[in-house]
Amino acid sequence: MQTEARVGVVVEGGQRSLNSGNHGDGSSRTFTTTSSQPKQSLQQSQIGTVSQLLAGGIAGAVSKTCTAPLARLTILFQVQGMHSDLATMTKPHIWREASRIVREEGFRAFWRGNLVTIAHRLPYSSVSFYAYERYKHLVQSIPGLEGHRENVTADVCVRLLAGGLAGVTAASATYPLDLVRTRLAAQTNVIYYKGIAHAIRTICREEGCFGLYKGLGATLLGVGPSIAISFSVYETLRSSWQLRRPQDSTVLVSLACGSLSGIASSTATFPLDLVRRRMQLEGAGGRARVYKTGLFGTFGHIMRSEGLRGLYRGILPEYYKVVPSVGIVFMTYEMMKILLSRPAD
Repeated sequence: MQTEARVGVVVEGGQRSLNSGNHGDGSSRTFTTTSSQPKQSLQQSQIGTVSQLLAGGIAGAVSKTCTAPLARLTILFQVQGMHSDLATMTKPHIWREASRIVREEGFRAFWRGNLVTIAHRLPYSSVSFYAYERYKHLVQSIPGLEGHRENVTADVCVRLLAGGLAGVTAASATYPLDLVRTRLAAQTNVIYYKGIAHAIRTICREEGCFGLYKGLGATLLGVGPSIAISFSVYETLRSSWQLRRPQDSTVLVSLACGSLSGIASSTATFPLDLVRRRMQLEGAGGRARVYKTGLFGTFGHIMRSEGLRGLYRGILPEYYKVVPSVGIVFMTYEMMKILLSRPAD
């Protein structure tokens, strides 16, 4: 099953021109826009399902490996209030915590849990990118929407819906690995889980198989809007940028638009991400349970004990992480699509 990999302007107009034949006058790989768009030659890469899944998986793995130290700092700050004395808990300080990790655990500890992160990100990113394209085409084919593709509001709604569905699909399919990754990354001096397989066996033995799905509700509530906002902001910004400055580098555009989309999605969904991290760590390592009333009870507990700021604990390293992380993942994805779409010599 073939799917279009858009390189250049990410707009539905390009797809309409190719499908209808009314605007295209180039080959199957390029076309010239009409007077309503800048005169430019756009590469329309055709890559198969396997290639697109591979591009998404590699993009996610590269991005997560590059930003693993900031991701671990974010997790450590997010879970800081679970088993600490709130009266004596210090204000999160990135450099102080980074120095502690290097001093007590060694420099390699910044990548603790990165193997399971990659094991999670390869299928997660593959599924999310592929599902987004599939859901978007599916939504656009709904009767009554075909004639509204030039409507900016309708386009944004389609991207939001497709992104939300893609996020829920990818998160549900790969959730146990996400939970294991969180528990491995949250370990400091005491190592309770010795690896991916050991963590899965221990969780199943001590908490039951459903223990691998702790926090799934909060994850789905957060990841749906997160992916929806990320994809829709990215495509909207990238379309606008390329229409106004078609000569700009694909790498530059992908990095900039991806970074801005990451900031937008993280700001909107960070409280849900914090809650899911804490729910994932409930009962980990034989610790006493802190939150016993589910998703909304956890929200209330954090608000009462730590205030509104408690829901944004760790947001600063999250920003430091998400700017390069999302930028890298979209840039790598676009580059991989270009490489994988080139015909063999």
